[in-house]
Amino acid sequence: MPPLGRVAARQRVATNENDENSGSTRTTRARAKAAGIGGDELAPTKGLQAKKASGTVAPQAGLRKRAALGDVSNVTKVESVMDGKKAIGGKAAAVSKAHPGGIQKKATTTNAPRTALVPKQLNKKVEPKLSGSGSGSLAPAQKRKALQPTSSNLKEEPSQDLDEPVRKKIHSSEPAKRAKAEPKFEEEDAGTVYVPEAPEIPDFVRAIEGDDEGDPLMVAEYANEIFEYLRDLESKSIPNPNYMAHQDDLEWKTRGILVDWLIEVHTRFHLLPETLFLAVNVIDRFLSEKVVQLDRLQLVGITAMFIASKYEEVLSPHVANFRHVADDGFEESEILSAERFLLSTLNYDLSYPNPMNFLRRISKADDYDIQTRTVGKYLMEISLLDHRFMEYRPSHVAAGAMYLARVILDRGEWDETLAYYAGYTEEEIEPVFRLMVDYLARPVVHEAFFKKYASKKFLKASILTRGWAKKNAVYYGITDTHLSLDQIS
Repeated sequence: MPPLGRVAARQRVATNENDENSGSTRTTRARAKAAGIGGDELAPTKGLQAKKASGTVAPQAGLRKRAALGDVSNVTKVESVMDGKKAIGGKAAAVSKAHPGGIQKKATTTNAPRTALVPKQLNKKVEPKLSGSGSGSLAPAQKRKALQPTSSNLKEEPSQDLDEPVRKKIHSSEPAKRAKAEPKFEEEDAGTVYVPEAPEIPDFVRAIEGDDEGDPLMVAEYANEIFEYLRDLESKSIPNPNYMAHQDDLEWKTRGILVDWLIEVHTRFHLLPETLFLAVNVIDRFLSEKVVQLDRLQLVGITAMFIASKYEEVLSPHVANFRHVADDGFEESEILSAERFLLSTLNYDLSYPNPMNFLRRISKADDYDIQTRTVGKYLMEISLLDHRFMEYRPSHVAAGAMYLARVILDRGEWDETLAYYAGYTEEEIEPVFRLMVDYLARPVVHEAFFKKYASKKFLKASILTRGWAKKNAVYYGITDTHLSLDQIS
């Protein structure tokens, strides 16, 4: 026996005058026409049919008794559809109860199977409702279709065709930034890439870069530009040649003693020649800016050597070694503090066009004559001890040293090739040349410097040059050779 609720539902549906399954009690249009009843009397009946049509199904032969059960039992079918299962049958009541209010008028035409509803729901864009409810297999497909037009890739594609200011506003992804930066990088390269051409050498000058064209370390195609840059840099690194005027406790003699001691330290540590020249340049530039007391002058010198060794050497000596070589007169903390003070005074500018670079350039044009080059190195180091060379540029000193070395060794005239690569003619070299002869002709003042080049390692360059200068000083107008450098300073 069925439950009482279902019997009551059957009776309630059967006694409904608008129900299509009610049997012969309903007055149809055919019966009304046969009975002579007008259309106005049937108007309320049609109105009631329109209201209740969403809960009914089209009259079919086999489903005539199950239509009333559909109103009660289709609630479970709605839940099964929401759980991702396929609905059994295609009842319109399930659709009307799942979406109450707003679909009732359209439910009268939904007598087709459920597969016909799928494209209609997609066209009406009901995916926000289904995505929130978590229903079945429709949600993932609709989410994918909804995300495609709003993805960042579709937004970035038209932005690449816009102008530069519009592209700068896009910050969505890193590839877009790279796409924006690459054309700009190409434009910069187009303006800054420089392909050097072969230097134009006069016909009367012999080319010396031919053997180094295949060597990437020699960069022969950039040689002329490099030395032009070094010559432009010389004017910025020249110290004040008269800075001793504002030093209260110092004299040129004390400076010479300091540099002579630094040459001894330089020899003991086996440092490069560039380190010595840079250290003396740092000292002179610092003394041009600051006033130093006599008891702190050695600290300035050892600190300058410490800085230069870290700048030029591959393996520079430790600060403890410099403290030891100064007879432990200064603590390591004092040397490090002085290092910071020197660098800050020089604005951390250690770009010094070393005269050794110009000497090698001229020696290359001289076919690398070892003896001439060794003597030239000794003559060039005279400029470190004699303050009178401070007003001349390093390239000028290097040219004068090579010129005098060739004169002493009788290597021939200063030809056009040497003058071209040195950058100075014979007339321009003469003032530097005379100062070197004047220093050599006078008594020895700097013992460490003289002993260094009196060894066989340096081909006894100091002995050779001083012997030549004493003989030929008269020809250059130098007569007071009995006076030392300190006496004439």
